[in-house]
Amino acid sequence: MASSATQEPRPTPAWKSPWVIGWVGLVVSVLGANLVMVFFAITTNPGLVTEDFYDRGQLYEQTMVSKLARDPGWNLHADVPADLTAGEPAVIRFFLTDKAGQPVTPDAVRFFAYRPSDAEQDFDLPMIEEGTGRYMVEASFPLMGIWDTLVAVKHSEDEYNLGKRIRVRRP
Repeated sequence: MASSATQEPRPTPAWKSPWVIGWVGLVVSVLGANLVMVFFAITTNPGLVTEDFYDRGQLYEQTMVSKLARDPGWNLHADVPADLTAGEPAVIRFFLTDKAGQPVTPDAVRFFAYRPSDAEQDFDLPMIEEGTGRYMVEASFPLMGIWDTLVAVKHSEDEYNLGKRIRVRRP
């Protein structure tokens, strides 16, 4: 008997096909772009808009230059508990010192909490002076999730702010 001298061609693995490589590359590119967008959505400006945005934006550059010229160099520090739970009150403390580390007494200190996904949940509370340069507020966040907080310090005509993004866990 004669043996057959012809061999059947071996099939090419799918991973060597340009079509499969192209589709995998497309899927990886789309997932990578989505991950980049999620990263920037979490780490950048929450997009909060104030009611009087136009009025506050007028002469912005002049306002900032004059504010920087009058900057007292205060150190602002907020002590926000790491284990905030929705619906449960938590004490938030704020400390204010000058360049030399001495406590400062401004005209007013106010705590603001902004919910990036629902402006109707935003609230603000006056902070109570515990001692010179030390303030506190007892706040209860109604919903779990991400909140942007701001402590506004009013001193004569100027306002100094300290912002912080926090996470409130479910009850």
